[in-house]
Amino acid sequence: MAKPVIVVVDDEEASRRPLTEELESRYGSQYQIVALASPDAALARLEELRAEGARVPLVLADQWMPGMTGTEFLARVKQVISTARRGLLTSWLDRSAAEPILEAAALGWLEFYLPKPAWSPDEQFHRAVTESLEEWWREQGGRFEAVTVIGEESARTHEIRDILSRTSVPFGYYPSDSPEGRQALERLGVGQQAGPVVALYTGAVLVEPGNAEVAAALGLDVQPAGHTYDVAVVGAGPAGLAAAVYGASEGLSTALLEREAFGGQAGTSSRIRNYLGFPYGVSGVELARRAYQQAWGFGAHFVYGNPATSLAADEGLHVLGLDDGSQVRARAVVIATGVAYRRLAVPGLEQLAGAGVFYGAGTIEAQAMAGKPVFVVGGGNSAGQAAVHLARYARQVTILVRSHSLATSMSAYLIREISNAPNISVRYHTEIAAGGGDRHLEHLLLRDRETGETATAPAAGLFILIGARPSTSWLPGSMDRDQWEFLLTGPDTAHWPLRRAPFLLETSLPGVFAAGDIRHGSVKRVASAVGEGSIAIRFVHDYLAQALAGAPAR
Repeated sequence: MAKPVIVVVDDEEASRRPLTEELESRYGSQYQIVALASPDAALARLEELRAEGARVPLVLADQWMPGMTGTEFLARVKQVISTARRGLLTSWLDRSAAEPILEAAALGWLEFYLPKPAWSPDEQFHRAVTESLEEWWREQGGRFEAVTVIGEESARTHEIRDILSRTSVPFGYYPSDSPEGRQALERLGVGQQAGPVVALYTGAVLVEPGNAEVAAALGLDVQPAGHTYDVAVVGAGPAGLAAAVYGASEGLSTALLEREAFGGQAGTSSRIRNYLGFPYGVSGVELARRAYQQAWGFGAHFVYGNPATSLAADEGLHVLGLDDGSQVRARAVVIATGVAYRRLAVPGLEQLAGAGVFYGAGTIEAQAMAGKPVFVVGGGNSAGQAAVHLARYARQVTILVRSHSLATSMSAYLIREISNAPNISVRYHTEIAAGGGDRHLEHLLLRDRETGETATAPAAGLFILIGARPSTSWLPGSMDRDQWEFLLTGPDTAHWPLRRAPFLLETSLPGVFAAGDIRHGSVKRVASAVGEGSIAIRFVHDYLAQALAGAPAR
């Protein structure tokens, strides 16, 4: 296969030549570097590359060029090759580029900006370029298939693919009724199955496996250690990962239990642009991967694919029962199991889950939506991020919201980007009345909530990101909850058994804390979840210190 192409546009030869040489020296063996002197020539070349079926992971452009600025050019690049990542090149101390950069970022015209190389090798320049290329490869599915998934389009097949994607395991997927899928099943010696088949590069073949079976085959721990932990964290979303990082880094023996994929709902976000310290934004997968590595480096013990099913007290300890019958014993517990998107009780949709109907952002399905009409249900940031990401591939993305505005639940930067995207529209006061298709979603029946009128619309994909259902059903009924089943903590608890006041994030069970979206009154943002996870560990220290000192319980 021909080398992927990096396109560079700069009208000044004095800067274009050293820039090209810098890119050639670092990336020339794996990428073809195409340098052009004008935006018009570059757009023409990109059209040719698209017609040739070439892969273009990155386009870099100088800002100040005659006839068309760099930001205007990069906005047009998206219309030619929507999957290319776009970077704006500026000169050191060029403050005149600040305003167009801010506007272009708000409108979604570029992914990042960076100064031109000032010396050779300019490692700061290469770090930005390399990270951008890495993200492009991850979106394309990488170059090596550690795992092959064969199965019909179903909720379970989608779940396995989503887990592999969010845990950064490179994999390939082949529908079982496709020529590639049938050949793979024959090669593996497996007959046609009702459920998915997972084949690993090690030679292991799993037929209709559970999450724990897949995790064990990949070398992950699915069993807890035999000793008692200082703190057990349940849920590896931003709150749980932060609790694991701070707990392990501060010397606590820490276990982190996750049933599906690291990152929680944040892990499905294609790009989080308002998280502190990431000026170009960061994907939920990448943020979760870094947090996982950080916690692991401090010594946190991960137990994957073997979810907690019960919580009980035993002689001053907390005992978490796991799905396989094993137990985790800990002196303190942090519950960070987050929330799940509510299901749509709509005729014809549930049987198409995984076959065009997806709960969550469905980032792994985006490329399959190329050139097709797609609908996103929801008005929060997750829905907005999903729509922007899907618009890179789909012909048209329509956001359906029941209210009259996005402003009450979505960040301003996302609203502005959506309003300026040519292939994203928003339908207010609209809900789904029905849907259907032959083994895959084909159409939706939309209802106007004000007039009651209905209309049928063709649809290849439906991504549902509505509401929040807390994952608390496995916890003891004695734990205080609000009317929506979110956990009450601190002064909100109604049945506190001790003489001391509960700590701020402590539930009605002493020594059991709640952090992130699972907690009543929490702010549904990644940064606040990370903050609560770290603060919970501060209270764990205080609780353990009191327990060690033999503080009176009653």
